Amino acid sequence: MLLNAAILIGTVLVMEVVAWAVHKYVMHGPGWGWHRSHHEEHDDVLEKNDLYAVLFAGLALLLVVFSPGRGPLYWIGIGMSVYGALYFFVHDGLVHQRWPFRYVPRNGYLKRLVQAHRLHHAVEGRDGCVSFGFLYAPPVRRLKDELRQSGAPLARDSET
Repeated sequence: MLLNAAILIGTVLVMEVVAWAVHKYVMHGPGWGWHRSHHEEHDDVLEKNDLYAVLFAGLALLLVVFSPGRGPLYWIGIGMSVYGALYFFVHDGLVHQRWPFRYVPRNGYLKRLVQAHRLHHAVEGRDGCVSFGFLYAPPVRRLKDELRQSGAPLARDSET
């Protein structure tokens, strides 16, 4: 049981690294066609970018369903699902307010996550963005410095 818990927790932690890399090198690279919708204003409930969540959820489901017994692949799939749930609540709910209720953190870790992601969206287009993680955010001052140094055009509604 301890090994399974370690695999699950380890997977959640590794998923943040995987999500950071996929966000930076795929979503802001060859996968921009789907991700662009996340960086543009719209009134739709869903966006094309949500297909990434469907893709990762499908992969996690395959690992859970087709894992022999309840071996390591099963717990990796469960860890991916836990990460997906955290992403859904933090990124979609807290950061982007895609929920019917509003909560604006006033200080601490959650405020830093929201600020970091707003700085990610401060750039017009896909180049020059900062902060590609979803559950970890570097210090806001450092992100602002990186943003200034990038020289990328800022979006009109940027709060930097």
